[in-house]
Amino acid sequence: MSAESNILLACKQTAFSEIPIIDISPLIDGSDPRGVAKQIGQVCEEVGFFYVKNHGVPADMIEGMYQATERFFDLPFEAKQRLNVAHSGPTVRGYIPTYAENADPENTRDFKEAFDYGAHEDDVSAFFGPNPMPAELPEFKETCEAYHSTMMALARKLVSAIALSLDLPTDHFEAIHRKPITIQRLLHYPPQDSAGSKEDIGIGAHTDYGFLTILSQDSVGGLQVRNRDGDWVSAPPVEGTFIINIGDLVQTLTNGRYSSTVHRVVNTSGAERYSIPFFIDADYDVVIEPLPNCVSAENPARFAPFTCGEYKYSRFVAVYDHLKDHATS
Repeated sequence: MSAESNILLACKQTAFSEIPIIDISPLIDGSDPRGVAKQIGQVCEEVGFFYVKNHGVPADMIEGMYQATERFFDLPFEAKQRLNVAHSGPTVRGYIPTYAENADPENTRDFKEAFDYGAHEDDVSAFFGPNPMPAELPEFKETCEAYHSTMMALARKLVSAIALSLDLPTDHFEAIHRKPITIQRLLHYPPQDSAGSKEDIGIGAHTDYGFLTILSQDSVGGLQVRNRDGDWVSAPPVEGTFIINIGDLVQTLTNGRYSSTVHRVVNTSGAERYSIPFFIDADYDVVIEPLPNCVSAENPARFAPFTCGEYKYSRFVAVYDHLKDHATS
């Protein structure tokens, strides 16, 4: 490995406490949601990433989702290609081959393959519509739908905690999450033969576009988070937890008080890596702008208003050529 590559992929190995673990059982059972919200608010100001434990999602459901994920990516390439995201039009669902999507195209190529799905709808519009499913795996659809539904319920709990952390009513963000854009993503990161070359990386440095992300990662590891000193900090697997990070929408809503943190994946483990992130944004037509209680004379609005769906769609159009021929609604 070259010296340049060593510098590129150098990661500050740290204790888990540098990315905090929050017990959210008092949020899930309703015994102390404000206590959990206070912890989440502090972490969102300082880190933007945190682990959650005692989240209420059954371990066997998570394991079943990983089994389905591995079976999908083990299918022949031709079978996966029949579900290529390009066939889904503006719904943007299906299979994404290696190098077909790049998070940091000016610097790296994403050495991964993915499969995206969401809540099923018969009508097709930007980010909404039917899910292409592999005929070779008849149980895949049911497994995916059950997991998506469970993640949606957990996401709503976490969104309510973020509202409380900002001294807002628990249900404040429900008005922008009546029919939110969601993406349930399955990811496969092959071992990097290039061992950390400048060109190939699991997924390049980026922030997430949406409201928040719920990530399950397997035991292989490779997720790295850039802290405020510019160091890459490892976010290793912690059994029984999800990793939560806030996205660009929350950073805008809080006028920068909460951070949408840059992260990447580097899989130099020598093993196959799988992860399952769930992304929740907001309703397509919702205008996102700084909240009144996050703006003051001393801290004026730092972000111009934008429409959630249009912003997200513009980011996807830059990645997927097939979207350039489709209307956004």
